[in-house]
Amino acid sequence: MWNTFFVDPMINALLWIYTVAWHNFGLAIIIFTVLVRLLLYPLTKQQLEGAEAMQKLQQNPEWKKIQAKYKNDREKLAQEQMRLYRELGINPFASCLPTLIQLPIIFALYYAVIKALAHAPIELINLSRHIYPFFNTAALIPLNSRFLWMDLGRPEFLHIPGIPFGIPTLAILVGITSYFQAKVMTPPSGQGQQGAMMSQMSTIYMPLLLFYFTLTFASGLGLYFLTSNIATIVQYAMMGKADWKSMFSLKS
Repeated sequence: MWNTFFVDPMINALLWIYTVAWHNFGLAIIIFTVLVRLLLYPLTKQQLEGAEAMQKLQQNPEWKKIQAKYKNDREKLAQEQMRLYRELGINPFASCLPTLIQLPIIFALYYAVIKALAHAPIELINLSRHIYPFFNTAALIPLNSRFLWMDLGRPEFLHIPGIPFGIPTLAILVGITSYFQAKVMTPPSGQGQQGAMMSQMSTIYMPLLLFYFTLTFASGLGLYFLTSNIATIVQYAMMGKADWKSMFSLKS
């Protein structure tokens, strides 16, 4: 089921884009990522609205009274919080949905990139089993795995003459853009202790995690991360919701 509903459609979507993108697999990943971000736009908008609603809740006089009244009764506080969510039409999970939906996309993309960029004969035979019949398989594989200086099936390191070690340029760019993406998506201050902890996690731990993934796994996955980060920042900017002051602030 994993292959049928996730990996196979993704492999074939990438292959179709590859055929119309001058047989450039890196460009296919970039186009695919932009299309995913466009499809997720309604959820991204919902995520933004949910974050704004949660921030406004922290300033709600009724919520402040509830916090003061039930500060020593966690169970009752949680019940009153959920009641207030329902009355105000707030979905506490709205800000998490795009991230959760992207997780199977990321995992499936990793497998799709690894399988699509097969070179060994047995791997090519295995790949052919995942390709839909309407493709001319013989004309497609093996795919061109080169994009700029990268081999998209391997971790990326830029080798500069005179420097005895490779520089993980893509991983660095992913880490930086992940940090900026987290900052631009973080609501202004006043979100409470729990919100502050979540903001700290998103602005520190996620960039480090994506940096590690890009450093370790196929650079095709890192190219997806980088494109997705930039596309998200652009989306927020076009919606007029980018807090540029917060984005370039060193405070988390």
